[in-house]
Amino acid sequence: MLEVCAYNVASCFVADLNGAGRIEFCANPALGGTTPPIKDVRELLNVIGIPVYPIIRPARGGDFVYSKEETELIKQEIQACRQAGCKGISTGAASRDNRLDREMMLRIMDWAGPMEITCHKVFDETPDAFEALELLMSLGVKRVLTSGLKKTALEGAPLLSQLIKHAGDRIIIMPGGSVRSTNIKEISAITGAKEFHSSAITNPNSDLFLADEIEVRAIVAAMK
Repeated sequence: MLEVCAYNVASCFVADLNGAGRIEFCANPALGGTTPPIKDVRELLNVIGIPVYPIIRPARGGDFVYSKEETELIKQEIQACRQAGCKGISTGAASRDNRLDREMMLRIMDWAGPMEITCHKVFDETPDAFEALELLMSLGVKRVLTSGLKKTALEGAPLLSQLIKHAGDRIIIMPGGSVRSTNIKEISAITGAKEFHSSAITNPNSDLFLADEIEVRAIVAAMK
């Protein structure tokens, strides 16, 4: 399973038409990804053949410690995604010590209802990956997107391997962070992961942030 991180509608079509299994849909790539417009989410759900999981994150970017006002906005955005018919969302929240915010995650689970929750890379800010993983499993979170607390998934592959073994079938560990067709076989061999996350952007200097259809197909082929 390849999940493509799509920063625009065009990248969603690239993912869908070239073998990806799921889309994490974001806005504001310069901020690391924030909640996309709900109107775009609704339109995509009508035309895209694979699940679209919007990221839920306030447009300021930055840390994952949220104010009362931001918490209310997150609630509204989650409910809008649920009403639109999304099968899942990608989100997460931290306390000021960078540990996952248990109370906020509980609220998110409640607001999301039947939608799957992917805990995004807020996980990589935590000081204790196994403590954070235990919390997510206890809450019923479906998967966690992580680079193994390193800048890239390849660098974090040893820890990813440990997390996957520790999790068993209780939660999906999805490596992400500079995952490309040129390294996915190595990451897979080290970690044993079954799901992977990539933007498939091959031109980092472009301001279009467009997924490369050739790269998407190459990643999918390498996974097989």
